[in-house]
Amino acid sequence: MSLNDTPLAERVHIAFFGMRNAGKSSLVNAVTRQNVSIVSEKKGTTTDPVYKNMELLPLGPVTIIDTPGFDDDEETLGKLRVEKAVHILRKTDIAVLVKDSSLPFSETEKTLVSEFEKLNVPYIIAQNKCDLIQNINSQNGTVFVSAKTGKGITELKEKIASLNLLKTQSRKLLDGIANKGDTLILVVPIDKAAPKGRLILPQQQVIREALDSGCVAVITRDEELEQTLKAIKNPSFVICDSQVFSYTASVVPESIPLTSFSILMARYKGFLDTALKGVTKISKLTEKSKVVISEGCTHHRQCGDIGTVKIPALIEKFTKVRPKYKFTSGQDFSEEIIKDADLVIHCGGCMLNEREMQFRQNIALNCGVSFTNYGTAISYMSGILKRSIKDIPEYRNFDI
Repeated sequence: MSLNDTPLAERVHIAFFGMRNAGKSSLVNAVTRQNVSIVSEKKGTTTDPVYKNMELLPLGPVTIIDTPGFDDDEETLGKLRVEKAVHILRKTDIAVLVKDSSLPFSETEKTLVSEFEKLNVPYIIAQNKCDLIQNINSQNGTVFVSAKTGKGITELKEKIASLNLLKTQSRKLLDGIANKGDTLILVVPIDKAAPKGRLILPQQQVIREALDSGCVAVITRDEELEQTLKAIKNPSFVICDSQVFSYTASVVPESIPLTSFSILMARYKGFLDTALKGVTKISKLTEKSKVVISEGCTHHRQCGDIGTVKIPALIEKFTKVRPKYKFTSGQDFSEEIIKDADLVIHCGGCMLNEREMQFRQNIALNCGVSFTNYGTAISYMSGILKRSIKDIPEYRNFDI
């Protein structure tokens, strides 16, 4: 992945919902000006969510999502399609409800609006096929459009853009940590699980942000860390991969601020408070406890995998017990999976957008399940958690 590309998790997710044959796919094609989705008069043509990355000014980089019809009543496949549409809501920053303007509001469409409001998802109602009606009564939050003639498409784009939900652009990974002229040492281990020829996303993001901020970013493996510290006498901050957190803390003097990519990512995604409060559950685990360890992405697990091997080993060394584990990855995260768990330990969530991470956090909290993440858990079990957050401005006095 190029450093110039905006990661999917950093894009505003705009999803188009509605009933079959409301014209969702046609409207997505009109908004993107491309034949992104297959269009047909046959109901249920869209069977899986369709994603399209594009620029939508003034929002910037966005991901447009076309979803299956919410009223698909086919006994087996229809239910699965609706479930996929519901799942998209978890990551939706802006929802567009597409309805046939020639028809009255259906119960299905009312249900969708209720879901938007329940999940606090900002939404716009796009009254499609307005070329087929005579009387148009515009209302707040409603745009009359015609995917066929192009009427109202520009207005719809402007309304979407006016919601301007790019929260992550006003918040940065290095807020309060790095200023122009600072020197950062980034400790990046290259192990079997590291993607060949690439760095993982949090490392890329920190490097780019350091450069944008006018910092000097020195990247080193853990093997060369001591040598690097001899060359760079007083770095402003050391940021390391969670897997070498304990070793890095033993090498870096206490006088030098230290944290991990994973802790910064949890702060960036808005769930570090929850992670810090939930991590102490580890010390209360027993043989009967259930721990869910979740990855936001799917990848081929190798020998020494952090989620399935290293973290369980740390837990058992720290607690002297072996709890029951459940491992999930990708989209495999739900109330049903975690409701009987004592603790969820999640990855940093670099491949998930903020709304999805907040959704997962809230599922756990609503079930009464403690929630933390890899970096926080590793630093806690390594006895360096207080050190890892004390130089992050808003966490200097955090009571753990």
